[in-house]
Amino acid sequence: MLSSFCICARAAGSRAHACASEEAPVSFLRETAPLRPHRDHGFGGSLFCVANRVPGRVAGSPALLACVVVLATDRMILRTKRKRKNRIMNAMKKERIVLIVCGVLAALVAVMLAAGGNPGNMAICVACFIRDSAGAMKLQTVETLQYLRPEIIGIVLGAAIMAIGRKEFRATAGSSPVIRFFLGFIVMIGALVFLGCPLRMVLRMAGGDLNAWVALVGFAAGIGTGIFFLKKGFSLGRAEKVAKAEGAAFPVVLIGLLVLSVVTTVFAVSTSGPGSMHAALPISLIGGLVFGAVAQVSRMCFAGCLRDVFLVRDGKGMIVIAILFGGMLVYNLVMGTFNLGFADQPIAHSDALWNILGMYVVGFGATLLGGCPLRQLTLAGQGSADSAVTVLGMLLGAAFAHNFGLASSPAGPTAAGQLATVVCIAALFVVAFVFMKKRA
Repeated sequence: MLSSFCICARAAGSRAHACASEEAPVSFLRETAPLRPHRDHGFGGSLFCVANRVPGRVAGSPALLACVVVLATDRMILRTKRKRKNRIMNAMKKERIVLIVCGVLAALVAVMLAAGGNPGNMAICVACFIRDSAGAMKLQTVETLQYLRPEIIGIVLGAAIMAIGRKEFRATAGSSPVIRFFLGFIVMIGALVFLGCPLRMVLRMAGGDLNAWVALVGFAAGIGTGIFFLKKGFSLGRAEKVAKAEGAAFPVVLIGLLVLSVVTTVFAVSTSGPGSMHAALPISLIGGLVFGAVAQVSRMCFAGCLRDVFLVRDGKGMIVIAILFGGMLVYNLVMGTFNLGFADQPIAHSDALWNILGMYVVGFGATLLGGCPLRQLTLAGQGSADSAVTVLGMLLGAAFAHNFGLASSPAGPTAAGQLATVVCIAALFVVAFVFMKKRA
C-alpha cells in the first residue's frame, strides 16, 4: 500500500500532476499511468474511465477532481496554441508570397520604364522626378530638368486606388505638418547632393555604380541615428481623423495637373538633358499606377525596411527591394548597360564624402518622417494630409536646391551644396532633440 498516488499526463512535452492523500494499490498506478485520450471519448472520456476504476474513497477525492480539471485545461490550451501557431505560419507564408509577387511587378515596371526611354540608372526616382516636375511648373528654371513626370502622379493615384479597394483609405492630418514640410525640404536637399533618392540608389547599385554602394553607408548611418532618437521617445505627434475630402484633395489635384499636361502646353518641357529623356505618357502613367499599387500593398519603404532590420530584426521588407535590385541587375547585364566602377556613371558624381553625407541626411530625415520619399507618396495617396504636406516640402526643396546652386552635378557637389548639407544635418539634430518626448 502507498500513502499517496499520482496521475501523470503528457501534452506536447508538458506535464500535469495531481496527488491525493488516499491509499491506493500499486496496480492502480500501473493501470492509469501514463494517461492517454480514449479513442471514442477523447481526453475527458479517458479520465472518466480511470475514475470508474479508482477505489471509491479515491474517486471521490478533491485531488482527483482537480486532476481532471488540470488535464482537460492543459489539453484545451495545447490545441489552442497549435491552432494559433498554424494560423500565424499560414499568414506569414501568404505575406511572403504577396511580397515576392510585388517585387516581381516592381522590377518589371522598372525594366519597362528603363527600356521606354527614362534616363540611365533612373528608371524611376522620386527625388529626380519631383525635381523635373518642379521645373515643369517653373518653380526652378534649369532648362534641362523640366518635365511633369507622370510616374509621380501614377504612384499617388495607384496607391489611392489600391487603398480604396482594400478599405485602407483613411483621411488623417495634424501630425506636426509644418515640421514635416521642413523635413521634406531637408530630405530633398540631401537627395540632390547625392543625385537620387533611396530608390534610385538601389537602381544605381544594380547598374554597377559603386558610388551608390558607398552612399548606402551614409543612408544606413542616418537611419541608425534616427532609430536612436526613436528609442529616446522622438515623435511628431499622432495624426487625427479628418474629413475624407481633405485626404482626397492631393490625389484630385494631381489628376488636374495630369489633365492640364495632356490638353494644354502650360508646363515647360525640356528639349535636351535628363528632362527630355522619358518613356511615352501611357507607359509612364501605367508604370506609375502599378508601382504605386505595389508600394501600397507591400508597404515598400527603403528607409523603413532597414529600420525594421536594425530595430526589430525583421527583414521581410527587404524582399521587394531585393527582387527589384535583381531584376534591374539582370536587365543591365542583358542590355550591356552594366558598368562596374566609380567613374563614367550616368547622372552621378564620385565624391565619396558628399555621397555619404547626402544620403545620411536622407536616411536620418526619412526615419524621423516615418518613411522614405516613395513611402510619403504612397501615404499621401492613402489619405494622409501630413504626407501630402511632406511631398510639397520636397517639391519646394527641389526648386530651392536648383535655384540656389545646392544640387550636385556629374562634376561633383557645389560649395553651396556642401554647406547646405552640413546645415541640414544640424537642423535634423535640432528637430530630433526638440521632439524627443520624455518617457514616464
